[in-house]
Amino acid sequence: MIPLAHIRRRERFQAPSGAAAAPETAVVAPGRAAGGPAAAAWDALATVCDPELGLDLVALGLVYDVHNENGAVEVTMTLTTPGCPASESLPVMARMAVEAALPGTDVRVDLVWDPPWSPAMITAEAAAALGFTSG
Repeated sequence: MIPLAHIRRRERFQAPSGAAAAPETAVVAPGRAAGGPAAAAWDALATVCDPELGLDLVALGLVYDVHNENGAVEVTMTLTTPGCPASESLPVMARMAVEAALPGTDVRVDLVWDPPWSPAMITAEAAAALGFTSG
């Protein structure tokens, strides 16, 4: 059994001070351009694929925020629905990917349901891969 330590569930999304309030803008990953642990975490999260959709967490818009908090990396993410079959495994996979990218760094994953995920959060490339058309 995979330990669920470092995975917290919160009911409301709370953007850290100075971060974009809308999760849709977090998908752009503004912290990636600056480099450092947050950028490495975003890159690691982009390697974690949803087992049902075959697309990564970042492209699906499931990652709302990544930031450093007192030397730890905190990831705020959601799932497509609260009843998602991967609800136990995806947060663990996300944590493990970031830990592998940043050995020795404490990684916490907060799973939130507000704001709820919607297909509008998917990147254009991921939407095309899923067969969504615009307009």
